[in-house]
Amino acid sequence: MNNILKKFPEGFLWGGSTAANQLEGGYNEGGKGLSIADVLTAGTNTTPRRITPVLEDGTYYPNHEAIDFYHRYKEDIKLFAEMGFKTFRMSIAWSRIFPNGDDEKPNEEGLKFYDDVFAELKKYNIEPLVTISHYETPFNLAKKYNGWADRRLVDFYVKYCEVIFNRYKNVVKYWLTFNEINALTMPFGTFMAGAIMPDEDGEISNNIKDNEQLRYQALHHQFIASAKAVKLGHDINKDFKIGCMIAYMCSYPLTCNPEDVLLAQQKDNLNNFLCSDVQVRGAYPGFAKRYFAEKNINIVMEENDEQILKEGCVDFYTFSYYMSNCVSADPNQEEIGGNLVMGLKNPYLKSSDWGWQIDPKGLRWALNNIYNRYQIPVMVVENGLGAVDVIEEDGSINDDYRIDYLREHIKQMKEAIADGVDLIGYTPWGCIDLVSASTGEMKKRYGFIYVDKDNEGNGTLNRLKKKSFYWYKKVIETNGEDLV
Repeated sequence: MNNILKKFPEGFLWGGSTAANQLEGGYNEGGKGLSIADVLTAGTNTTPRRITPVLEDGTYYPNHEAIDFYHRYKEDIKLFAEMGFKTFRMSIAWSRIFPNGDDEKPNEEGLKFYDDVFAELKKYNIEPLVTISHYETPFNLAKKYNGWADRRLVDFYVKYCEVIFNRYKNVVKYWLTFNEINALTMPFGTFMAGAIMPDEDGEISNNIKDNEQLRYQALHHQFIASAKAVKLGHDINKDFKIGCMIAYMCSYPLTCNPEDVLLAQQKDNLNNFLCSDVQVRGAYPGFAKRYFAEKNINIVMEENDEQILKEGCVDFYTFSYYMSNCVSADPNQEEIGGNLVMGLKNPYLKSSDWGWQIDPKGLRWALNNIYNRYQIPVMVVENGLGAVDVIEEDGSINDDYRIDYLREHIKQMKEAIADGVDLIGYTPWGCIDLVSASTGEMKKRYGFIYVDKDNEGNGTLNRLKKKSFYWYKKVIETNGEDLV
């Protein structure tokens, strides 16, 4: 009985995850307009990326070429098929469909590109999982309207959804409305997620001058847009499955001091559950209302907004999970980095090269925490280890550290399934090396497939299979049974 419980279900969606702005390239080809990612310079772990409203001569913009999936998608999808992918998480670049975001008509050349990508996926029976907006709002909407701070973006987004839902209604079943929508609960998300233009130096970091009122108003507009998209999608094709996507930030209390325990719960609520409560349950939770009142944040709503949220609940819940952090009411504790958010060092965990703490058991904890709250199907759509990979003299790339990371996380997903969690899919992040969103680097690699390109944009762009490629192929073949 025990063995049966710890099996992945039949039809489990194994695959990999990417975003258009981080892998496509072709930033000015096929009628595409500039996106907010196209005006970000390269950065490093210690140097923030800069936003340049006018592209600067002689400055390197890593997203412009990225890894050139735009011209190499057939080669890449063939490699995904060789690994045995059941699903491929990708995003549609909004500015490929509506170059300025507020255009009257969509760009046919952009639509045709995704026709071709979906046809290629279908050839190998790979199910597309499409993120509608993944940190790539058309830059014109940022410049002209200050991004999601302006309610008019709701209509532009819904128009974009109507076009892609109708165009791809027979080839795409699974959709996600916004990537890591909860990024807007933090200063870091102001530009990346909200497309809100900075007042000052335009750096992407959590240290920017923050306007919480503006961020949460923009987030409300995204909630309305998401809810309208869910309703519209179900009207266009009743078989559509439309989900939310949360950057799950797992926070433990550093000690058993009740102050720490309460702080960890409050962070879990505000950073993780505020957004999913609205998207899954269709209403703002009580803790959010208290937070807004205490911070003098006034969410401007239109008359039907509460009804719109109620009618636009998502069908399933997806999230990214990389690490966990600790929190403490004591301000003198040592901080470490992480995905979107800083936290405190956990003495029981090891860290990656980028200082992200490695915590497979935290994934099981997160899965249970999420599923116990919502009881709807769950997918882990980002998970992985960013590391520096070395090509050996014989051309091999022995990324055992990545295999170890993924193996331990997959084991904990099995445990969560045994706990009763309805887990339906797993798409590790950056299944092929791509440009890092936070730093713009290439050397912070996540993929099973190595792409020959460095942080300065040099390289052949040739694809090489890493050791993890063959390991993951075996994992998929055995439906998660053979993890050695």
